[in-house]
Amino acid sequence: MRRVAEVIVVEGKYDKNTLSQVVEASIVTLEGFAAFHDREKLSFLRQLAEKRGLIVLTDSDGAGFVLRNFLKGALPPGQVKHAYIPDISGKERRKHAPSKERKLGVEGMRPEILLDALRRAGATFLDDSPENVPDGEPITMADFVECGLSGALDSAERRRALLKRLALPEKLGTHALLEALNLLYGRERFYEVVRV
Repeated sequence: MRRVAEVIVVEGKYDKNTLSQVVEASIVTLEGFAAFHDREKLSFLRQLAEKRGLIVLTDSDGAGFVLRNFLKGALPPGQVKHAYIPDISGKERRKHAPSKERKLGVEGMRPEILLDALRRAGATFLDDSPENVPDGEPITMADFVECGLSGALDSAERRRALLKRLALPEKLGTHALLEALNLLYGRERFYEVVRV
């Protein structure tokens, strides 16, 4: 499985599931058009773009291009790459009927097509050498407990304060916060940030 340094942005959970079987990468979902009204999600994507770089991978239908164009206007262009899948007629296995435009989306693409789309977008593929791991050791729930972000009486309050200080979406739950911090910081940097 190929490892990708950038964070990959997809439309929904089925796209994320398909892609996670092809590459080892941090994958964030837009939850469809909900991204249009979610300022916190956009702020989070901007932070990810600045720290890690983003690759936008949406379906090749009209809705996919509406989302892609929205992100083009909302995110800094120098920090975002765009991966495009080809127009392939068909229907995803989980669906009863084909999409309105009768095109396969990201979830219906074969692995080699997804890899090729990422390669053409300029994805940074990492080998397995330790110096190429972008963020070092991952942050764990044990780290959260040690820092009082989980398991203490005031853990929820501490998490809210941390979310505010880092300008992260206030609706992030404990596990989503852990995922976000792993996308943005390594373990060493996490301890620096938490102890400020």
